[in-house]
Amino acid sequence: MDCNQFIAEILKKEGVEWIACFPSNPLIEAVAQQGIRPIAFRHERGAVMAADGFSRTSDRKRFGIVAVQSQAGAENALGGVAQAYADNIPVLILPGGVSLSELAVQPNYSVSQNYRGVVKRVEAIYRPDQVVAVMRRAFSALRNGSPGPVAVELIADVCAMESTQHIDQYMPPPTVKQLPDSSDITAAAQALLGAKRPLLWAGAGVLAAEATNELKELAELTAIPVFTTMPGKSGFDERHPLALGAGAGTTTGPAHYWLQHCDVLIAIGSSLTRSPYAQSIRSDVCIIQNSNNPDDIGKDEDVRIGLVGDARLTLQALIEEVKVQLGGGIRNNTEVVREIQNNRKKWFEQWKPLLESDSKPLNTYRVIKEIDRVLDHENSIVTHDAGAPRDCIVPFYTATTPHSYIGWGKTTQLGYGLGVIMGAKLANPEKLCINIMGDAAIGMVGMDIETAVRNNIGILTIVLNNGAMAIERPTMPTAIEKYKSHSQGGNYKEVAEALGGWGIRVKKPEEIVSSLKEAINITKSGKPALVEFITKEN
Repeated sequence: MDCNQFIAEILKKEGVEWIACFPSNPLIEAVAQQGIRPIAFRHERGAVMAADGFSRTSDRKRFGIVAVQSQAGAENALGGVAQAYADNIPVLILPGGVSLSELAVQPNYSVSQNYRGVVKRVEAIYRPDQVVAVMRRAFSALRNGSPGPVAVELIADVCAMESTQHIDQYMPPPTVKQLPDSSDITAAAQALLGAKRPLLWAGAGVLAAEATNELKELAELTAIPVFTTMPGKSGFDERHPLALGAGAGTTTGPAHYWLQHCDVLIAIGSSLTRSPYAQSIRSDVCIIQNSNNPDDIGKDEDVRIGLVGDARLTLQALIEEVKVQLGGGIRNNTEVVREIQNNRKKWFEQWKPLLESDSKPLNTYRVIKEIDRVLDHENSIVTHDAGAPRDCIVPFYTATTPHSYIGWGKTTQLGYGLGVIMGAKLANPEKLCINIMGDAAIGMVGMDIETAVRNNIGILTIVLNNGAMAIERPTMPTAIEKYKSHSQGGNYKEVAEALGGWGIRVKKPEEIVSSLKEAINITKSGKPALVEFITKEN
């Protein structure tokens, strides 16, 4: 067998069942011969997006895999790779490469040279006897440390050569985890228990480490409320009395209040990256930070105590130390819960006119409220898209079980949610998987609805169509007034139908629920559905 076929054998041994791809890459035929399903997307970024969504909603023993062709394919995939890198998502990218003799020739594109700023690790296969070591290092990087995309460039003439190695020489690398120093755990527990108004800040690392139960136990033991970041949303059940909700650039009333008044904040599984799409932390707050990447500690914030290690192991150690310091007791949460409830009640009263609006065109918040009411949260996975959909949805959609919501977007690429939810559906075929996007987002990626049709990936796409990039209104008032530069349009229900899916257009408030239920029913057959809500420009 040649090296492409040998790599396919390694993927099979690693338990890979499908890869996202866009021809041509010799690996696509090789994996098919191994019984691994190649799913061809309409563009390379879509393939990476789906692999990303698969990794996000799997048990982290499975990873999304992407194969694209050399040069143009690797170039087109770069945007998706950059988004996965920004969000710390482990995805394996296997682009083709040019021949050895062409590597240094302009304008030939080298992944191993050009991907370095947007991947955790990248290398190329330059000799047939390197395959085992290169693939072992790639999977070890996917499993260990701070997660991120990994790229292996398949040099064309090398990977066409006869393999000099055997599958018995490849052993899947182990996962290793780190625990913070015990003195730091003790200091962190003392700071939390000595605080007047402490706050638990939960990031995506809680989900990645499967530490949601431990987070709940620590919160209940100490009576500390929990805020989740956008990537961490669904790491703590938002129905819990101690839940403050999640935050992107927008957040809930209780979360805003607590962020303004906390004195000690412990971030678990979070890089604490400052971003326009995240909540900020006051400079006078005592910050305790946990991350499995030491480079995250103190990166953007003044951190008093650093806890480098796996989020689950860190929480377990904190729980044991807190129990010792509390003498085996548990703190009363009555006052904290009452304060959260009061803040939530005031917040909902402020937003009630929008959440219950009967306006025509539809109000976006009314649509979100009905989605939240209709869905079986424990058996659904929801994601937003960039821009207004994200900012409207994150505070108001109720995330319950782990991975029931996919929060993404430190670099906020429009259209990313469609591929993400396709990957989530492939990882969780028994669940209802929904992406909620705007008209600008579907304009960038909508052709991949045909990919879902062709492969029986029964996702539900919700389009909030207000005919404009409304969120950009403050940034270009003259361009809008003189040239309507933010305007765009289309009948996306008809687009979905033309691509082989099912669609419906909704203009009346009384039709929201019935259209959602009808669309959900359609997806059960494996057919993608699209509901287009005609909304007002907020």
